[in-house]
Amino acid sequence: MTAKKNLPKIFVLDTSVIIFNHHALESFEENDVAIPITVLEELDNFKKGNDMKNFEAREFIRIMDSYSKGTSLTDWIPLEGKSKGKFKVVMEENTTPDATKVFGDNKNDHKILNAAIKLRTDFPDRKVVLVTKDVNLRIKAKSLDIHAEDYETGKVKNVDELYKGNTTVEGIESGLIDSIYQTGFCEVKDLFDTDPIPNHYFILKNGRTSVLAFFNPVTYKIERVEKRTCYNIKP
Repeated sequence: MTAKKNLPKIFVLDTSVIIFNHHALESFEENDVAIPITVLEELDNFKKGNDMKNFEAREFIRIMDSYSKGTSLTDWIPLEGKSKGKFKVVMEENTTPDATKVFGDNKNDHKILNAAIKLRTDFPDRKVVLVTKDVNLRIKAKSLDIHAEDYETGKVKNVDELYKGNTTVEGIESGLIDSIYQTGFCEVKDLFDTDPIPNHYFILKNGRTSVLAFFNPVTYKIERVEKRTCYNIKP
């Protein structure tokens, strides 16, 4: 028998993963992805509205529609791109154990657990993993001996590598700093040889004298940041 570690895994996606990232379907490299039919039903309820979760639901449904042309979603469909696996929609079926009976509730989470159980039964040689942002669902899955993981794609691995959005520039001529205070701006060429990143902020310093400024891509000038009070709150 082929070892499980040598076969592609099957990742079962919960609704929480899809409304977190509508591209989640394509985030598992050469492994296969399964979408429980219950997840599609939940997404149908999320598609109306102006919140980010509504946008993510609509975009995922659009992606599924593009893949479904001329084929059945209950068959394994190859994902686009090199070294990608396949995906399918898993229909509701009776399973052993039956999560709806184990937990005494026919709620959607338990139907999703049953989809993972069904895949584990159908593909005993492959590792089936439930992926969900819902920690309670992960605990329930593990209680049924189902591998469960958080969806971690997109998490920041090193905060120090993030774009900070501001730069301290030393050695600025004091006359230029005074000019920025008086007029509220200076030309980009007065400070830099190349265009800064739009809306990037600067602390322009000369010894103890400094001015806060940012690059305004609309006016194409380095403009002073004014400290304004709001409801008597001073920045």
